[in-house]
Amino acid sequence: MGFSRQDSAAYLAAQLAKGFSQALLKRTGALGFSPGQFPVLLELWQEDGLTQRQLLDRVDIEQATLANTLARMARDGLIERQPHPTDRRSQIITLTEKGAALEEAAIAASKETEEALLKDLLKFERQLLLEYMSRAISVAKSEK
Repeated sequence: MGFSRQDSAAYLAAQLAKGFSQALLKRTGALGFSPGQFPVLLELWQEDGLTQRQLLDRVDIEQATLANTLARMARDGLIERQPHPTDRRSQIITLTEKGAALEEAAIAASKETEEALLKDLLKFERQLLLEYMSRAISVAKSEK
């Protein structure tokens, strides 16, 4: 029995993620952040002043990847790191004015990206897609 990529959920999920990332980059490139930084920005827009550990738990990526992402964000003036008031090993990650100011345009770009990529789906199909994706992600997390 042969293997068909079109019948592989793992392959299709990877292609979908790649497509969304490229489409988001096309819309956000001029804003000054990358798609990989978007989840960190989303968390900080929701609750500014998180530790790297808190971000790691919320964004669910590898520690080294987050450390590199934060370094680039600091270099680009999107975040600042400040010493934690009670834990010398930790730092508090806060948005700069530049990082905070991106929120409205970045959210709009994200919505435009989703609209463009899902334009051929009916409303109930979009809802089902999101539900199925969320359920598959939950199962994948339990497999770790």
